[in-house]
Amino acid sequence: MKNFKQPIKKHAFTSKRATDRNPGEPRKKKGLGQHFLRKGSVVDNMIGQVTITPTTSVMEIGCGDGFLTEQILKQTSCKQLRCYEIDNEWLEFVKAKLRDKRLELTNRNILEVDFEEELITDAPWVLLSNLPYNITFPILFRIQKSKHLFQEGVVMVQEEVAQKVVAKSGRSLSQVSFFLQHHFEWQLLEKIEPGAFSPPPKVYSRLLYFKPKTTLQEIPHEDAFWKFVKMCFKSPRQTLRNNLRTTHYASHLDLSIPQFALRSQQMSFADFLTIWDSIKSWHDE
Repeated sequence: MKNFKQPIKKHAFTSKRATDRNPGEPRKKKGLGQHFLRKGSVVDNMIGQVTITPTTSVMEIGCGDGFLTEQILKQTSCKQLRCYEIDNEWLEFVKAKLRDKRLELTNRNILEVDFEEELITDAPWVLLSNLPYNITFPILFRIQKSKHLFQEGVVMVQEEVAQKVVAKSGRSLSQVSFFLQHHFEWQLLEKIEPGAFSPPPKVYSRLLYFKPKTTLQEIPHEDAFWKFVKMCFKSPRQTLRNNLRTTHYASHLDLSIPQFALRSQQMSFADFLTIWDSIKSWHDE
């Protein structure tokens, strides 16, 4: 597990009221979930958690007004910083504001970017980003599919999402928790109050560190396994036995296994593997 660094106190940005808009700035668009970070110590913390050298490629998703972008360029010796920004008005604003040959600004929807095609040449990448909250999970799933292209990263997400990603039990636990934990190491970092953003969101946020795992536990018929786990979480308040009673797995279950009397959110990843081991022979037939 990574030995996490203490936040770097390089400077303390002071901002105007979170709702202020400076002359010449584009309008923030609610439909794109634009809540721009305004707390400099959070930026310092993000940058301080990763290793960036003169050979490192850094990626940012949604540069906004360039608050994080500018500090990555100032505080690190990265080889390049590539920012994907869907809002061309803000992209042009940042382009005019920051003059650095290492900066590459791309007006693209991140969900339409072919990571395998566009990132392979300069991999591995370090991701530093305040992720758009309305598409956080789709972005994380895309990163998972191309995780070999990433070295590590720190992302800002909603507190509720962060808790779901790292959950080991309880109401936050889901199939997504197990899936993302299977592929990455995760660590909760700083919790961020709404007032650190402009405009303030209605929720708390969290910095989340990730690093792709190099060795994964082998799962027989893995695609089928994850579909099975998803079925088990269909109704979290019901027992596993009841969740699976009307599925095609019903006639293949060994109900003497004690885990079938539990709710999915009471079970560990090892519990699911135990159950899967009892029924995977059906897939071998």
